[in-house]
Amino acid sequence: MRTAIYPGSFDPLTNGHLDIIQRAARMFDRLIVAVAQNEGKRPLFTLKERLRLVRQALGDFPNAEADWFDTLLVDYADKREAQVIIRGLRAVSDFEFEFQLALMNRKLNGRVETIFMMPKETYTFLSSRIIKEVAQLGGNVECFVPGHVRLALAAKFARQGRKS
Repeated sequence: MRTAIYPGSFDPLTNGHLDIIQRAARMFDRLIVAVAQNEGKRPLFTLKERLRLVRQALGDFPNAEADWFDTLLVDYADKREAQVIIRGLRAVSDFEFEFQLALMNRKLNGRVETIFMMPKETYTFLSSRIIKEVAQLGGNVECFVPGHVRLALAAKFARQGRKS
């Protein structure tokens, strides 16, 4: 069984992420969307909330599942018996950092390959950071994130006393 891991903070999940999930799910027998627990990034959504949002989005993908990890990605890949790590590239500016990560992962565990995937052109400008900023300032993010994520953003900012 060919298993791939698509890791990320997914804070929040965007339509660009979903595009990569949809295409990766067609390429592999099993796709694990792995939410990283990285408190250093100070996420807007808790790990539990991000997992719930990702799980809700995976309903149309029977061979995809959501999980979380707080270890080295290659160690997590070994634990889940994955052969491939999927990384998204939006622009050339992403490449240098992602390339360094891929080389380090290969050095740490040569059995796990990294595959770079680009989202559809429509989503190349999307990032979770930009989505949060637009939503916080009251902008409409409806065409950038799944409906349940838009509602979660609105609720989160309303609780924080900000615009949604």
